[in-house]
Amino acid sequence: MKFGPRRRPEASIELTPLIDVVFLLLIFFMVSTSFVREARIAVDLPEAADDAPAGEAGLALSIDAAGGYAVNGHALADGEVATLVGALRRLAEPDGQSRLLIAADASATHRAVVRAMDAARRAGIARIDIATREPER
Repeated sequence: MKFGPRRRPEASIELTPLIDVVFLLLIFFMVSTSFVREARIAVDLPEAADDAPAGEAGLALSIDAAGGYAVNGHALADGEVATLVGALRRLAEPDGQSRLLIAADASATHRAVVRAMDAARRAGIARIDIATREPER
């Protein structure tokens, strides 16, 4: 009797479990993803209902409706960021532990508040509080 060489079965990769895993991952990411629609967020500033004490502020920066700045009650001649940075650097503590309280008028532009925060960062002030009022009932 003559026996021929044994043939090895061909190796193949089963794709069915791989496809199942890919679909499960796809479903997981579709369900866990959240889409934020920022255009529908209604913002009413500067009211806040939280009455937590902010602590003592070392510096006070006021922003009026026209965008003018006043540091600790002293009005600045112009609304330039460089002037504001200079005034904050003169009054800030040298160790960088100063605290700034920004009190902006409700009709002040967002640009004026952001400029004030940027000036505080440039002056080395990292702790910034924003003054708000309690909503009227």
